[in-house]
Amino acid sequence: MRYQRLKLGHGCLRTAVSVVATAATLVAIPASRAPASTLTAQGGGTKSSLIHRLETCLPTGRPKPTVVLVHGAWADASSWSGEVATLQAAGYDVRAIANPLQGLTSDSEYVADYLKTIHGPVVLAGHSYGGAVITNAAAGLANVKALVYVDASAPAPGETNAQLSGAGSVLAKDTPAQLFFTTSYPGAPAGASELYLKENIFVHNFASDLPRGEAERLWASQRGASTAAFSTPSKAAAWKTIPSWYFISTGDQIITAASELAMAHRAHSHITVFHGGSHLTLISHPNAVTAVIASAICSLR
Repeated sequence: MRYQRLKLGHGCLRTAVSVVATAATLVAIPASRAPASTLTAQGGGTKSSLIHRLETCLPTGRPKPTVVLVHGAWADASSWSGEVATLQAAGYDVRAIANPLQGLTSDSEYVADYLKTIHGPVVLAGHSYGGAVITNAAAGLANVKALVYVDASAPAPGETNAQLSGAGSVLAKDTPAQLFFTTSYPGAPAGASELYLKENIFVHNFASDLPRGEAERLWASQRGASTAAFSTPSKAAAWKTIPSWYFISTGDQIITAASELAMAHRAHSHITVFHGGSHLTLISHPNAVTAVIASAICSLR
């Protein structure tokens, strides 16, 4: 695994953290102090090197944490398969759990109830909308020792997930009719519907660094997400009290790198910038993502 420090001048920092925008909303995100660290990732190392690191980084006798992985919208738990394989090979109890994708409050309560069943320390990771879920689910849970955001949103109380995609996101530039097809679903809140990404958006913007055939298969098996998942205001911000790590892909067209960097600075996260990738870098480059999860694990000393 090779890392080098990413130099961010004060001018770049001001540009990155000044405003996060969508087509309809502007959210100011200040950066009151520098993050714990900012690194540039070079692939994350080999699977065997990651396994060795994960097997040896904790002091002898220290219990290994349970790693809980929460997927985002238009995906499912299988999106974490590469990370799960490496963590399991290193002897970790890892759970990639279902995210209902029905609304931020209820989804977070679902994940929080799951976390309460786990004895011992937990490292909790969220991808995309799953970042908003872990931000709320971990609040007040003493067993969650670290948060890992993977191309994810990390809202503050009162912010919605839809506000945090960034001005350059395809979700902000295109109209809903260009982005989604929608369906109704039983028990939906008033005015809510379920969203599915259209094939061209999924292939070219969501999974842009995956082989086309794989992207098309993932599109065909995507899980719909309720509009309530994106419009429900966040109630908590676990990143205020729990150490966090942030993996940012510069090629992400769904949540922009500038938006993620702003949120990461606000949370004072340990930041890793991956040059390239897509919104599904966790699938295309699982070693790079696993390396950041490993950094969170290895911090538990």
